Amino acid sequence: MLPGESPSRFQATPFPARVPLPRQSERFPFLYRLLRDLGGPIFRAVFDLSVEGGQRLPATGSFILAANHHNYLDGVVLGVAVPRKIVFLVMPSVYHATPLHPPFYRHIGSIPINLERPDPGAIKRTLRVLEEGGILGIFPEGPFSLEGRLVRGQPGVALIALRAGVPVVPVGISGTYEALAGRRWHMPRPHPLTVRFGLPMYFEKVGAEVRIPRALREEGARRIMAEIARLLAKNRSQAAVGT
Repeated sequence: MLPGESPSRFQATPFPARVPLPRQSERFPFLYRLLRDLGGPIFRAVFDLSVEGGQRLPATGSFILAANHHNYLDGVVLGVAVPRKIVFLVMPSVYHATPLHPPFYRHIGSIPINLERPDPGAIKRTLRVLEEGGILGIFPEGPFSLEGRLVRGQPGVALIALRAGVPVVPVGISGTYEALAGRRWHMPRPHPLTVRFGLPMYFEKVGAEVRIPRALREEGARRIMAEIARLLAKNRSQAAVGT
């Protein structure tokens, strides 16, 4: 931590809020809206999509969504669950996975970023999104989790939160791994999906002139991942009760 600072820099506290509606000036890119319009009914009818805690999303202003990551379904499900447009951060290896990926990600406004090591140019772009009142979608684990379990979060997520000083809403997404595990052509099988939003976590803003120690970034990432783990445990408990 920075000299003289207390652990209160990271907090998860109740925040009276409602599900934010799209702003009048906000426009969805064509493919983004198409995925929302088609994916919403399909996820609800075929995959029994359940969205919990939507009232915890800040009603106005910018914030960061930090979710676990299994595969491409996570981004689509989040896009359906959140009524406002999300600017997703994408690992370079995914952004450039095929010749078709870069134009698609550019069209929907995603930003390629490496959360494992400093990426100043991408950090500036993400901070600009938040300064303009946007929502940033981050998968702190970085690459897909290939084994269907939560892995360590990268410190880059805390760096962005500390530089921006905006709320971080942890998200636990369940069912996307099972829907695609072992499937050819990346076509999902019907499987219940759950998106659970946690309480916003508040990060005290650190000015650009102040160096943020790696230990502080790692502690922030650890706390975010702990909240995501707690939400995933709730999803499992709810699923067990429903069986």
